[in-house]
Amino acid sequence: MSTTADLVTALKKELKAAHMTYADLARELGMAESSVKRMLARGDMPLSRIDAICRALKIDFAELAQRVADAQPLLKELTLEQERAVVADEKLLLVATNVLSQWTLEQMTAAYRLTEAEVVKYLAQLDRIGVIELKPLNRYRLKLAKTFRWRPHGPVMQYVREHAVLDYFSGGFDGPAEGLLLVHGSVSRALAPAFLERLQRVAQDFAQQHQMDQKLKDADREGYTLLLGMRRWEFAAFARMRR
Repeated sequence: MSTTADLVTALKKELKAAHMTYADLARELGMAESSVKRMLARGDMPLSRIDAICRALKIDFAELAQRVADAQPLLKELTLEQERAVVADEKLLLVATNVLSQWTLEQMTAAYRLTEAEVVKYLAQLDRIGVIELKPLNRYRLKLAKTFRWRPHGPVMQYVREHAVLDYFSGGFDGPAEGLLLVHGSVSRALAPAFLERLQRVAQDFAQQHQMDQKLKDADREGYTLLLGMRRWEFAAFARMRR
C-alpha cells in the first residue's frame, strides 16, 4: 500500500521532470525555500499541501496517485493469507486464474456460467486481496510480476495437487500441439541449474506469447496449459527395491 512517503517521492520526480527547483516551488506556495526543503525531507505534510504542490506542477492529485500506484513493486508471490483467500471459493479461484491470463469481464461471462455481477464481485475481492487494482468500467491492472508463481507448498498448489494434477495427466497428450515428455538421467550438479533456467525461459516465452496473442480473435486462439518441472526424484516403486 502506498504511503505519504511514496507520494513525496513521486512529487520530487515530478519537480525534476518539470525542471522546477525548490526555490520555484517555494514561490508558488508562498513559503520559504528552507521550509519547502524541510517539508519534503521529512515527508510529512497534509493532503491540502500535496494538493497545492500538484496545482503548482499542473497535475491533479488523481494523476499523481495513479503514478504512485504504477510505481509500486509487483509481487513475485502472494502471502499464505492471500493464497488462502483465493482458494476459499472455487469461483474466485477461477476468476483469479482468468485475470492471470488477462481475460476481460466479457470473456469470463461468455466462457463460464458467471453473471456480470458475480465477476465484478470477485474482481473486487481480488482487488482487496492485492492481486489486481480494479479500475473504472471493471478493467483492472495486474499487481503481479511476470515472474509470479504460486507458493510451492502454499494453499493454491496444494489445491492443484489434490484436484487438478490427476485430471491433467489423465489426458492422452496426443492432440494437435500436445506432448508429454518424461526424461530421466544423472547429470552434473553444477549443470543442473542451467537446465532449470532453460525451462524458466520456455515458461516466460509462453507467457509473453500469450500476451501478444490477445490481439487475435478468439477463434484463432486455443487454451493450452504448459506444465514444466524438474526435481530430484525416483519412482517410489523403484526406490523400494533399492539395496
